[in-house]
Amino acid sequence: MPVTTRSSQPPTPQDPEDDTPTPRTPSADASTAEPATADEATEPSAPTAPDETVGSARAAQAVPRGLRARIAYWRGWRGRYPRVARVVWWTATVVSLVLVFGALSLPNRLFALHPSRFVRLPGEAIIGAALLLALPRRPRVALAALAGAALGALTILNVLDMQFVEYLGRDFDLVLDWTLLDDAQSYVADSMGGAVALAASIGLLLLIVLILAGMALATVRLSRLLVRDTRRATRGTLIAGTVWITCSVLGVQYAELPVASDQVVNTLASEARRVRATLQDEAAFGKVARSDTFGATPPAQLVPDLRGKDVIFTFIESYGRSAIEDPGIAPGVVETLDTSTAALAQAGFSAKSGWLTSATYGGSSWLGHSTTLSGLWVDTQQRYRTVMASDHLSLTKAFQKTGAWDTVGVMPGVQKGWPEQRFYGLDKVYNAFQMGYQGPKFSWSTMPDQYALEAFQRLEHGRTDRDKPLMSEIILTSSHQPWAPIPKMVGWDELGDGSVFEDIQAAGEKASDVISDSDRSKKAYGESVQYSVTALTQWLERYGTDDTVLVFLGDHQPISRVSGNEASRDVPISIVAKDPKVLDKIAAWNWTDGLKPAHDAPVWKMSSFRDRFLKAYGSTPHPSTG
Repeated sequence: MPVTTRSSQPPTPQDPEDDTPTPRTPSADASTAEPATADEATEPSAPTAPDETVGSARAAQAVPRGLRARIAYWRGWRGRYPRVARVVWWTATVVSLVLVFGALSLPNRLFALHPSRFVRLPGEAIIGAALLLALPRRPRVALAALAGAALGALTILNVLDMQFVEYLGRDFDLVLDWTLLDDAQSYVADSMGGAVALAASIGLLLLIVLILAGMALATVRLSRLLVRDTRRATRGTLIAGTVWITCSVLGVQYAELPVASDQVVNTLASEARRVRATLQDEAAFGKVARSDTFGATPPAQLVPDLRGKDVIFTFIESYGRSAIEDPGIAPGVVETLDTSTAALAQAGFSAKSGWLTSATYGGSSWLGHSTTLSGLWVDTQQRYRTVMASDHLSLTKAFQKTGAWDTVGVMPGVQKGWPEQRFYGLDKVYNAFQMGYQGPKFSWSTMPDQYALEAFQRLEHGRTDRDKPLMSEIILTSSHQPWAPIPKMVGWDELGDGSVFEDIQAAGEKASDVISDSDRSKKAYGESVQYSVTALTQWLERYGTDDTVLVFLGDHQPISRVSGNEASRDVPISIVAKDPKVLDKIAAWNWTDGLKPAHDAPVWKMSSFRDRFLKAYGSTPHPSTG
């Protein structure tokens, strides 16, 4: 009887890092076994470390036998489906390469997204490969996962930069801008509905998790591929490093871009500088805010030349230079300005106009408002918080300080508590829910400008029991993006509670249709500015008196998708009055007659307006140092 003998050599365990398809183990019936392919037969295999084998055995013993069998069955899928396994292996490998090298080459500007950006040689990949090759298994896997997660975070940061440049004309600030993400969510909710905002928020969170986890898995996979053949990987890394250094020294370029890329290093260095500058700016700006040219001016010496006048400061949302000078937008806006200038002249009003360079762009309107009225350059959220908490004299608060005016704010965009009321010196503020409006919202805007102005007239400006003149701050919102649907003018006597706008809102364009189309956005933006200017100037014609002084301006330019990547930050500003002495006081400013400032009209920083206005109307500087 033949004796069956066993081989004295134990089977070689499979390398846990080798996730390539496993050849099918031959069965007793060799005729039914599927032969391994040539590639599978030659796939390299590395022995498992003894401690790992012991650890795996202990872990296996801790799992119930039935569960171990099921796990073993599922792990053996490669052997049962070798062709599918090889397709999965190559697909995962290619996807990992695309993710890692794409993240290393991704720019932080939308206009820079071009195929030529992704054919460069990233130096960071070469350094990373060298480090991974030098490490043992566990530190190698940990470093690869950490590097992948960092690349995922960098990718998210680059995308944030793209969107902030698109909408706000600047990069994302790692220290200050996290609070703006909540504002963005509120903007989506107000513009497109709470369900869309919720879905977008959930989708965004899932995408962030997917990016971080996917990048980590991709770098771990590539690190495993490196160590399968360390000799070849080391040789390839040395060759790639030599090529990178040569291209860098010789300045070799492709499509006007250096072949030797160090984009990740430059991005991280730039972010570090920005964070350091932000932290330093907080302390420096606090000192500036405590110093005020008019901080100690006695009440009797503030704006004496405007005593008895009803002074109105009005900001028109997104009313920028592009509205007047961009060929794709300007014709309709310029016609409206010319028509309104003529209509006001018939009513006895004159106007002068110039330009201010806004502290913000595309959004964050409160930065433009606070810069204009504080006389400080408020271009970050940190500066805004510092100013709002300070005793710096705002232009509107100067009127309150005199005791000679009642002061009021009309804020249709405010839908919650507004502690800024104290800084702006407003005795009373009307928010979105306090003006009696019962009509529909127009996307983000809670009510049409025409209604807000009529409510101002009804609640404050038209009162006959007032014993003081009125100083008002009004924020008009109908020209706020996404510029759809846009309200239309109705008869002033037909406004009622605003229900008249229901049919107009229902017939308007959908915000989702306009915001996704640059050409339609430009057209709609121009129409919205025409509406806001028309509503304001018609209100002045209808209700303005000999003592009315209107100052109106834009808070910032519209987003770059409308204004263009090279647009300035300039906004128009106009002063309108019946009393010729009011405009005579600013004759030295050399502003343009009418509501349309000339192209070469003076351009000032927005922060300079407060002091120029106070001095023009007789205020005496008495500095305070805080």
